[in-house]
This record gives sequence, structure tokens and C-alpha cells, in this order.
Amino acid sequence: MKTKVIVYIGLAVALAWTLVPLLWMLLGSLKTPAAIGDLLFSPTLENYAGLFSEGNNLWPYLWHSVVAAVSATAISLVLGTLAGYGLARTRMRGKKHLSFWIISTRMAPIAAVVLPLFLMFRGLGLVDSLPGLVLAYLTFNLPFAIWLMSAFFADIPESLEESATVEGAGRWQTFWHVVLPLSKTGLVTTGVLCLVFAWNDYAFATVFAGPHSQTLPIAASQLVTSTGIDWGRMTAIGTIVVIPMMLAGLAVRRWLVTGLTLGAVTGE
Repeated sequence: MKTKVIVYIGLAVALAWTLVPLLWMLLGSLKTPAAIGDLLFSPTLENYAGLFSEGNNLWPYLWHSVVAAVSATAISLVLGTLAGYGLARTRMRGKKHLSFWIISTRMAPIAAVVLPLFLMFRGLGLVDSLPGLVLAYLTFNLPFAIWLMSAFFADIPESLEESATVEGAGRWQTFWHVVLPLSKTGLVTTGVLCLVFAWNDYAFATVFAGPHSQTLPIAASQLVTSTGIDWGRMTAIGTIVVIPMMLAGLAVRRWLVTGLTLGAVTGE
């Protein structure tokens, strides 16, 4: 009984820690600047309307975020799936070292890679462009996708592929018709995590984006000026950033929970 009480208290604290900031942000976005600190207020959409009027235009930022995040996720998922399958089925010396090296590139601090990437991107003319932003996201998302998908593929019995081969299926047919359907959970989990990483990114966007490629987190940062912080519009942008990812997580929560508790924890 005592253990259950401690568990419930821990869950309540975790829920409060997670939900209170989100609730404060949502309510703040519905208040006027004068009522931002009040508990009782009349809800208004003034802050959301202000993001798209009065000389402000959030649409380009939103478009850049969608294109960069979706493109980086799609490319990471395709290349990560193919490379992850090859890594899971390859038998060679140093395979574990190769897997560790791949994931270590994802674990490296962004500050350690920003300068060399910036110099390369500037030489290639990719600074302040959406392709450059997508490539920047790929440097961290692709190693993560390869590592995660290889863990899911390693859990699939090779005997299923051998049976398909005996029935006359080629390597590609086996991969497409047998392996991929069985790794649906891994694909959804990897895709959602890559999308969240790219959508929420601020560090890469600060360095590589410019007037023609700025994303929503950059738009939020521009509301912090030397004269103060526009809390109303800041919370409105925060809500716009958070809601799509929450909806995506809720839509695939069944596969997401299963994926995070299966292949990911058994990765090689």
C-alpha cells in the first residue's frame, strides 16, 4: 500500500511537471498582454490574430518549418531504413564498433559540429536555404534512424526471410513484402522521433537559417527584444509549435509506446 502511494505521488508530480507549463502556455496565448499574469480573464484570439496581421506574417516561418522537418524526416526514414537493415543483417568484424560510431555522431554536442558544418555549407552556398537546413537536420537524424531501425530489424527472425527466399522471393521482394510490414512499429517510432527533433530544433536554425529559411522557433525568439518580451504572442507561437507534435504523438501512440519499449531497448 505504501509503495502504491509513493508511485501515485510520483506520477502526480510527473504529470504536474509536464502539463502545468503547457497549460500555462495555452492559457497565456488566450490572454491580452495586460492580463497575462491574471488568473481570471476573458479568452481572446488577439495574440493569434496578431501573428498574421499588423505587419507580422507567420506563414513563411510555418512553411519553412513544415518543409524542413517533413523533408528531413522522410529522407532520414528512407535512408535509415535501408542502412539499418543492412547493418542488422551484415555479418562482419567490428559491427558493434560501427553501430556505436553511428550513434555516437548523434550523441555529439551540436556546438562541436556547428562550425565545420557552417564552413562547408557556406562554401556550397547552402546557408540560408531550406536544402541546407534539411542537410543540417540529417546530420543528427540519420544516424539516429539507422541505429534505431537496425535494432528493430535485429528483432525480426531471419528464418522468416529464409522461408520467403525458399518460396522464390528475391532479396528486395523479401525486404518489401516481409520485413517492412513486420517493422511498422519501428518505422512509426523512428519517423515520429525524427519529426519531433527537426520540428523543435532551434540550434541549427539559428546558425544555418536566414531571412529566406527561418523557422517557427526563430520567430518565437524574435519576440524577445531589448525592450521586453511579448508574452502573449510568444505563448501563441509556442502553442502552434507544440500542438502538431502532440497530435502526431497521440495519433500513433499505440505504435510509439510499443516501439519505445521493444526494439529500442534491445538495440545492439
